[in-house]
Amino acid sequence: MLTPDRILDAAEDVLRRFGPAKANVVDVARALGVSHGSVYRHFPTKAALRDAVAERWLNRVSAPLAAIAAEHGPATGRLWRWIEALSLAKRKKVLDDPELFATYHELSLDAREVAREHVDTLARQAAQIIADGIARGEFAETDPATTARAVLNATSRFHHPAHAAEWTEPGLEDDLRAVWRLVLSGLAARA
Repeated sequence: MLTPDRILDAAEDVLRRFGPAKANVVDVARALGVSHGSVYRHFPTKAALRDAVAERWLNRVSAPLAAIAAEHGPATGRLWRWIEALSLAKRKKVLDDPELFATYHELSLDAREVAREHVDTLARQAAQIIADGIARGEFAETDPATTARAVLNATSRFHHPAHAAEWTEPGLEDDLRAVWRLVLSGLAARA
C-alpha cells in the first residue's frame, strides 16, 4: 500500500542518490514502482513533497528535544541538556552523512515555512524550560518566549546549518560550554 511515509522514505533515498537539483517526482515514483500520479495523490506538487521531506527531517531533530523540555526537575540542567542535544543532533547529521545533510539543508532553505515552524518549535521548547525555571526561582523574571529566541540566537553557531563547516573545529564543545555559562549568568535569578 502506498502511504505518505513510504513515499517520503523513497524521496529521501532518491535525494540521497541524485541530490535536490536532479531528484524529481518521477524518480520517486520509479523507486516505488508506481506512477507519478500516485505520488501526486499524496503530495500535490513537487514543492509539497520536498517540504514534507524537510519537515520530517527537522522533526527528527525536534522530537527528542521535546522530551527534554517536558521533563520535570531543575530547569538549569534541562536547558543545558536541551542545548547540548540540539547541537549534537545537528552535528551528528553533518558528520555522519555530509552529502545528505547538505541536501536537507538545501531543502530547508527552499521550505522557508517549514524551517520557520521548526525554529518556532525549538523556541517554544526552550521557552517551556525557561518558564519552568522562572516558576522554580532558578531564572530571573523575564518573557520566556523572547528569552528563548535570544538563547537560540546566542547558541546558533552550534546548531544552525550555516555554521556546519565550523563543527569539526577543535574546542567546539569548550566554546559551547563557555556560551552556556554566559547564557546561564544572564538567566540566573538574583538574590
